[in-house]
This record gives sequence, structure tokens and C-alpha cells, in this order.
Amino acid sequence: MTKLVLVWPLVSLASHFQQNIFMKNLVIVESPTKAKTISKFLSKDYKVESSFGHIRDLPKKEMGIDIEHDFKPTYAIPEKAKGQVKKLKALAAKSDVIWFATDQDREGEAIAWHLKHILKPKKSKRITFHEITKKAIEKSLETPGEIDMDEVDAQQARRILDRLVGYEMSPFLWKKVARGLSAGRVQSVTVRLIVEREKEIEAFQPEEYWTLEAIFSNDKKETIEAKLHTVDGKSLKKFDINNEKDAKEFEKEINSKKYRVANIETKEVKKKTPTPFQTSTLQQDANNKLGFTAKQTMMFAQQLYEGIDLKDGNGSVGLITYMRTDSLNLSKDFVSATLDYIKDTFGKEYASDKPKVFKTKTKAAQEAHEAIRCTHVEYSPESIKSSLNEKQYKLYNLIWSRTVATQMTEAIFNSTSIDIDSDDDKYSFRATGQTMKFDGFMKVYKTESKENLLPELKQEESLNLDKLDPIQHFTQPPPRYTEASLVKVLEEYGIGRPSTYAPTLSTIEDRNYVTKEERRFKPTDIGVTVTDILVEHFPDIVDYQFTAKMEADLDEIAHEGKAWQPIIKEFYVPFHKNLVKKDKELTKAELTEEKTDEKCEKCGEPMIIKMGRFGRFMACTGYPECKTTKPVEDENGETPESEKLDENCPDCKKPLEYKHGRYGKFIGCSGYPDCKFIKKIQNKTGVKCPDCKDGEIVSRKSKRGIFYGCSAYPDCKFTIWGKPTGENCPDCKSLLVYGPKETVKCSNKECGKKESSK
Repeated sequence: MTKLVLVWPLVSLASHFQQNIFMKNLVIVESPTKAKTISKFLSKDYKVESSFGHIRDLPKKEMGIDIEHDFKPTYAIPEKAKGQVKKLKALAAKSDVIWFATDQDREGEAIAWHLKHILKPKKSKRITFHEITKKAIEKSLETPGEIDMDEVDAQQARRILDRLVGYEMSPFLWKKVARGLSAGRVQSVTVRLIVEREKEIEAFQPEEYWTLEAIFSNDKKETIEAKLHTVDGKSLKKFDINNEKDAKEFEKEINSKKYRVANIETKEVKKKTPTPFQTSTLQQDANNKLGFTAKQTMMFAQQLYEGIDLKDGNGSVGLITYMRTDSLNLSKDFVSATLDYIKDTFGKEYASDKPKVFKTKTKAAQEAHEAIRCTHVEYSPESIKSSLNEKQYKLYNLIWSRTVATQMTEAIFNSTSIDIDSDDDKYSFRATGQTMKFDGFMKVYKTESKENLLPELKQEESLNLDKLDPIQHFTQPPPRYTEASLVKVLEEYGIGRPSTYAPTLSTIEDRNYVTKEERRFKPTDIGVTVTDILVEHFPDIVDYQFTAKMEADLDEIAHEGKAWQPIIKEFYVPFHKNLVKKDKELTKAELTEEKTDEKCEKCGEPMIIKMGRFGRFMACTGYPECKTTKPVEDENGETPESEKLDENCPDCKKPLEYKHGRYGKFIGCSGYPDCKFIKKIQNKTGVKCPDCKDGEIVSRKSKRGIFYGCSAYPDCKFTIWGKPTGENCPDCKSLLVYGPKETVKCSNKECGKKESSK
């Protein structure tokens, strides 16, 4: 009995101590997918929870910046985040240590700081990792740090700058141009690039030039295509032959000559291995090769980074490193593993002799970060294809291939040029050819390379001139920007950063400043008008160098601890002063209205060209008594109304056609004014209705904002509050929809918190 009495209290005491030895750890990330992947690497002593992105921001209905007191911001918890904040507070109260494991960029650092402010933890630690792997997570827990307040300040400065510009410029544009417009520090510069390119195209004057292209053959009847290269020993320049008369004279004389092989030069040419992906180059390559928008690229990359459930039994696995980076650095361990993989899979001749190291040119890039790469080189795209959807697979294949290619040998080509001279040495044609000698990195990562095999010829061998074509050419205007070329030029100018490219391009299109034609950006009338106003009256807002300097200042805040308040003040004081001045001086009429010689067909009053939210239109000056409007004719005297539809009016059976009015484009009856039938244009999403299977999901407007519903309404009443991505939730199979800032979530409210961060 004595032993039993003694042992029982000892067991109870030991149990009590054991419960208190292990700290209760709360790990907070941004998204539930990321939380799910990380949790499998941690013991039961860790509870992993998500914040679902930002949990504090500047208030929606007021500026939230105390300009008189050093631009002090006021933060509020958005309505949609209040439920999650309540849950996190309850978990934090039970935890001994909170580990802030948000992303390793400024946004992630700011989220961690806001979380710390709200949760007020007893003890907290900051951990970051480039990839969501067991090794990376364990290493981050062993070497925790503190929240980087310089990065937080840089994020706050950017947010405050953007709020000041948007909150003060937008009302000005509403009043002076059209309601519903907005301006942004980076978006307005981006629109300017597109507008100026369009003006270059419109002003372009084509120039004529001619080339003479020949087909020669040898005695074996092998043909060689060549182009006139020199005349009298001088290289032929582009515009040396600039009219048909001169071209025909050359043709006549060239046809009268005999030809021989004058020179053959063959040399080995090496094609360098590509650098690893940064955010900008990934977006460019995905746009050029896969047709993905920057927004799509970042969305699918986020999914690959946060974790994919693989069918090999390993559960959720992070397949790529963090996708917002301007670094070209690769970890030594990964490079070593990749070289071994290349040797084992492709052969020693394909592996680089030593690890290849890439240096980032951008000053602001942090070499401590990594480039975008696959996390496990052994997970080849084909080996995990069944676990990925089509678009995830395409992007992963691109990233994996590029990553492996960085540590492979160069591709080697044999390049040959053959000079074919006339018997009097007056005319010389040149033929060029290229053949691959060794594919090197191109075995896994294809780049543009056209092989052109030339026949084997001998020096001084005679050739027959079989055909000679004088070909007329005209110089072409510069092309409109694609997403890839626009991201490239933004990067070259130093405008924006990895986290801003995708949302900027998405914003300017959503706000009707630009449209896309054949995947290229074209400015709308409203985009041109707003840009012209900003360039003339607010030049700093859309000045490339000024905007780039502001980005550099933000980098100095983040990396050198520069105070952010003086930078904001230096920008805001002259900006606000000029805005007040212009608001008093300028009228809407002088900024947007244009007189015409046309009279109103209804009341006879003069018509003027006005600017609405959706572009230019003609309106009667007798407004409001006369409300006549009509579209503006183009340079050919045509109007958008001439575009007929393959559909008849349900009332009078005449063809329906597109029309433009004060509130934008709509569909109306061609029998107007006798028939006044109109209907709204359905903004299609390309996604089939999951309920009726016949209709298509289209966007609609209500008092609460834009929502999405079935085109078969009222027969089918399916609706969702978010634009569908075209994919289904892996858990409940409901439609996935886009959320704010590139997030994706399930449209099913009961499953709605399955969301990717940022």
C-alpha cells in the first residue's frame, strides 16, 4: 500500500511536468493549402493555421492616413477577415509561442507584423523559407529571426503612396473626365507605355525596300537558297534598293552572269544555357510559350509552391520555390543533386563540369533569396503528371525544364556561310546554314533554333542560277505590347517589382484603360484621354524615371533602413499642391469635349464629342432637354454600329447590331428609332454552367456589385459571387473562383476558406 501511495503522486506529477515541458506552438501562414503542406512536416506540438492573406489594411471608406502627423496610417480589420481573426486570437491565447511563417517578401513581412499587433503573443518568432519542404521547414525552425521592420516600412510606404495617389487623383478624374475612373502610381505609367506605343504605330510611315533572293543548284541538282549580299565589294544596306525600277535593273544584270562558290566558312557556335527563372522571366516565358497571362502564371505558380497532393503516397508536396523573386541564386545542395540527376538520366556529357552560378544584375535583388526552381529534381513532369491539372502541368514542366537546363552543357551548332560570286566578282550572294552538333541543355529545354542544312560544296565549284526573285518589302510599325514584352519593358525601366507586375496588368484591363486584341494591349479612348491629361498636367505621376526612382527609394527603405516618412512627404507636398491648382483651373469641357460641325438630327443643336467612362461618344449640346447620343465615326467614316450580329430582333425581326451609347457598348435593333429593342452584352467567361450544363457563366451587375450567373436565366438561376477560373474544387467539386490579389477560392460557402494566399 505504501508503494502505491508513493507511486501515484509521482506519476501524476510526471504527467503534469510533461504537459508543461512541451510548448504549445501556433504556426501562422497565409493560406490553408500552405498550412496543409507544412503541417505534415511538424509534430503534434505544432498547430498550423492560416490568416487567409491580409488581416489588416487601410479602411475602405476613408483615406486612413493622417497627413498632418507624418502620414500615420490607420488600419482596420476588413469585414471578411473578422471571423478568422477571432479564431486566431483564441488559438493565440492558448499558445506559448507563435511562429509567423508568412511569405518571404514585403507583403508577407507586413502580414506577420499586423498579426503580431493584433494577437499580442506572449512570445513570437519569425521564420521564412524559399520552398515548402521538410528540410527547409526544419532549418527555419532551427534558425528563427525577428520581423524585419525595414521590409514592413517599405510595404507601408508603398501602400500609403498608392492610397494617396488613388484617393486624391480618382475624384479629380471623376469630376473632370467621367465617373468610375481611377489613377494609380504604377498602373498609370503602364497605361502610358501602351498609349505611346499606339501613337507610334499610328504615326508610322512605312518605307519601301527590295531584296533579291536566288536559288542556285550544283551538278547533283542540290539547291541552295541565297540572298544578294554585296555589290562591287560593298555590303548591301537595307534601303540601297528602294524601288521596283532599280530592283528590275539589278535582276536583269544578275541573270546575265555565271556563278561559282567563292568562299565556304564553317565554325562551331555554342548556345549558352539559360539563367534560372525570376518572376519577370517566368511570366514572359509562360506568356510566350504557354499563352498564360501574368495573373494566371502567378496563380498556378502559387498552387505549385504551396503544395500539390501527389498520388505517390507522399501527400501534399511543395513543387517549386517561392515565385516572387528577382534573384538568380540557386542553393548548393540543389545544384549538386541536379548535376547527379543529369548524369544518371541523360549521361555525363550533358552535365556541366562544375556548378553554374548566376549573378543578379538588379541592385535591389537579394542574393539570400533563390530563383524560381523545382524543389525536387527527381519529380520529373511526366512522373507526377497524373497529380496535376493541365495548366499546372504545363507550368511545372516549364519551370522544371528550365531549372535542369541551367546546370547542363551548352548546345553546339555547326554554322556554315557560303559566298556565291558572279564571274566578274561584282555580285555576291550569301547562303547560311546551321546544323545541331550536340543538343546539350536543349534536350530538356527547347529554345528557338531553326536548322538549315546546306549541301556539301567545293571551293570554286560552278553553280547554276535557277531562279532570281526581286521581293518588295515595307518596314513595319513597332508591335503592340504582349504581356511578356510589357513586363520586360517595365523591368527594364525599373517600374514595379516581382509582386506588382501581374496585378498591374490585370487592373488596367479591368478598369477599361486597355483591351486585348490577339493577345496584345490596345488602349481604349478613355485610356488615351486619361493618359494625355496626366502627361500634360501631372507629369510626375506618369514619368518613367520618377516612378523608377520611387521604386528605388522603396528598396532603400527595405534594404538600407531609410526613413519612409520623408520620401512620402517629398512626393506628396508638390503633388497635392498641383492637384489643388489644376482642380481650380481646369474644366471638364476643356479637358474632354470637342466641337464638331454636325447638328443633332432631332433638335438641330450642335453635336459635341464627349468622354464617358467607356470612351468617346457624340452628344447633343441641348442636353438635358435633348438626350440624343451617337457613336463617333472612325477615320473611314464608319461607326461601331455597323457591326451586325447573326441574330434578329425578337420584336420586329430586323437584324440586331452592336451600338455605343453614353454607358458603353450594347446590342440594339437596326430598326431604331421605329423599334427600340435593346439588350446588354453578356460578358462571357467560357465556363459552362454546372447546374443546367447548357448555359454559360456570364458576368452581371447588381446593386451589390458584379456577380456571375447562367446565361440561360431565368430558366436557370445559378449564381456565384466571383469570376470562375474554369476549374473545380478538388474537395467538393464546386467551381473555383478568383478572389482579390490573385487568390483562388471555392465558390461553395461551406468550403469557401480553401483559398490560395495573395
